[in-house]
Amino acid sequence: MFLTFLGGAGTMTGSKTLLEAGDARILIDCGLFQGLKQLRLQNRATPPVDVRSLSAVILTHAHIDHSGYLPALVKAGFRGDIWCTDGTADLCRVILPDAGHLQEEDAHYANKRGFSRHHPAQPLFTRDDADRCLERLSPVRYSAEFAPAMGITARFRRAGHIVGAARVELTVGGRQIVFSGDVGRPVDPLLLPPDPLDPADVILVESTYGDRRHEPGDPADALATMLRPVLERGGVVMVPAFAVGRAQTILHLVTRLKAEGRLPDVPVYLDSPMAIDATEIYRRHVDDHRLSPQECAAMCRAATFTRTPDESKAMNRQEGPMIIIAGSGMATGGRIVHHLAQRGPDPKNALLFAGFQAAGTRGQALLNGAEGVKIHGQWVPIRAERLRLDSISAHADAGELLDWLATMVANGGSGPSRVYINHGEPAASDALRVRIRDRFGWEAEVARPDQRVELP
Repeated sequence: MFLTFLGGAGTMTGSKTLLEAGDARILIDCGLFQGLKQLRLQNRATPPVDVRSLSAVILTHAHIDHSGYLPALVKAGFRGDIWCTDGTADLCRVILPDAGHLQEEDAHYANKRGFSRHHPAQPLFTRDDADRCLERLSPVRYSAEFAPAMGITARFRRAGHIVGAARVELTVGGRQIVFSGDVGRPVDPLLLPPDPLDPADVILVESTYGDRRHEPGDPADALATMLRPVLERGGVVMVPAFAVGRAQTILHLVTRLKAEGRLPDVPVYLDSPMAIDATEIYRRHVDDHRLSPQECAAMCRAATFTRTPDESKAMNRQEGPMIIIAGSGMATGGRIVHHLAQRGPDPKNALLFAGFQAAGTRGQALLNGAEGVKIHGQWVPIRAERLRLDSISAHADAGELLDWLATMVANGGSGPSRVYINHGEPAASDALRVRIRDRFGWEAEVARPDQRVELP
């Protein structure tokens, strides 16, 4: 039995892990690489595995760095089942066609403006490719057993990261293998905590925040402190937000703060068709989060939803104060890029980053003090204030990851024989390795790109 780390190793994007057991070949997650150019180029390379040999794909959740390569995989010839939870299936039906549309839109814009090095620029996949991919989805409930290949059984357990997010528990030849996916937090404004761990022989654990702790305290307090001065001076707060998860958390907190009189009653815009649809999905999956139906309805009423490009452009003719929430979360694409080009040069405005910014993204460059960024081939000076809110991260921090791993011991396990650490920048992954060794005495190994390991 072998594991090969085809993505999400040495980086927190492009998650793909291949499990080989006998004749079975199962891909756990199938994400797009983001951030640094040398990573993004891997999306255009020949698929890292013979797609026709794959028995199945199992998705931990719908975020693009875990699911976004699926249309390209199907386009290349994959014909197996894509197993996921019900919530993940609903979100993929929103996220993947939108991703295909954006790929086509970006290629069209690059050809129109002539800034692509490829002539003509071609999308990685199209909306039609994404629609064909969705036909292969096989949704199952949490804890329900399914068989992705002969001799292998699996089940999903709640991960608490976004709606539908799960860890994958595989049973192969009597051995238990756990793929953590992205692990949520024990206390979150929206989501329920991750389920405790049962004993396992091998664990793959993410390490996004493996080297740090999140800021303590109520995130609503921090958000009010940051936003009030900007809004009171008539500024526009631009929030690059992941359409699934982060956008809904910010909407919920802003709704609460305005109701309590802790923020002025300014217009709020959710300028992302994908985030709008994802927000509606939260209303359908009430068992996956903490919000009551009334709170869900209030969250949906908190913002003006702008679906069309014309509505988005009209917003840029308005003066502040206002709050604009738009994708993408790392400012790598989507409508936030247009708002950044329009409003970023004005020091009256502010950029609020409320999620992890991977290496090589505009978000990371701006948080590191970049005086400007290139947008659609043009250099744009950015004088807007930069704000950072880490306390609403949907990823468990180092201490929370360790506490989650400790639930295995509490449930009677002696600890795994192997721990592999993936989905993190190198420093974060290695820091988590040391923390695991020091707390539990378990030997953990940081996964390397394209590393193939044999499991005992």
